Amino acid sequence: MAGLLKGTAFITGAASGIGRQTALQFAAAGVQRMVLVDINHDALASTVASLQQHHVHIEVMALELDVRDAAAVKAALEKAKHKFGRLDIAVNNAGIRGSGKPTHEVDEAEWLNVTDVLLNGVWRCQKEELAIMREQEVVSPREGRGCIINVASMFGVVGQRSAGAYAAAKHGVVGLTRADALRYGPEGIRINAIAPGYTETPLFKGAMERDPAKKAALTAEIEKAPLGRLATVEEIADCIVFLASPMSSFVHGSVLVADGGYTAS
Repeated sequence: MAGLLKGTAFITGAASGIGRQTALQFAAAGVQRMVLVDINHDALASTVASLQQHHVHIEVMALELDVRDAAAVKAALEKAKHKFGRLDIAVNNAGIRGSGKPTHEVDEAEWLNVTDVLLNGVWRCQKEELAIMREQEVVSPREGRGCIINVASMFGVVGQRSAGAYAAAKHGVVGLTRADALRYGPEGIRINAIAPGYTETPLFKGAMERDPAKKAALTAEIEKAPLGRLATVEEIADCIVFLASPMSSFVHGSVLVADGGYTAS
């Protein structure tokens, strides 16, 4: 897989789970310059250490970032441009789960926080990424000026019985992806989304371990998918590598659903 990717990548939520694994697989695929951001500075440092241990020639800039802060997002992307000159791949992955309560039990503060991270955070990042990419030269017809991958969810394409804020935000990510794909595709910028199913991330495993009742309910949900198991973070990162690579050069405005068949019925 080495040599599949090149240039500079920017990944949010890179401290753990899908974001961390994407950084590792981007490096293995050939990315030499990476800007990794996360609200958790200590965990982000662990990602950077692992990268540099296995890929000694990679250049990494790590930044603590809260995607709810528009000025901080703009500053982070400006730092990325100043250090590396251009931005070739952006992965907007930062996220939270929320309480999972049904709508009538969720207070406004939780609704606003979940949607601010999951939807507005993607919009803030994409806005600044597009501003940089639009000013760049086209590398080739297949590589264009750059590409953006937004991490949505299978609950961005189908409904969910609970966690309305989460589902609404992820549907919004899909809508934003498609709308901006129409607008910026003619400028040589590809924009797609990945919609993972239940994935074995620290966030997900922690939620199951804290609540036995929730674990039983989630286990039943996982078994509804034809493949009947959790995705690994490696499997989701593989999909992101594909969407970031020239192998997907004619894939644009799409949502790649990687859910073990959960949404097929």
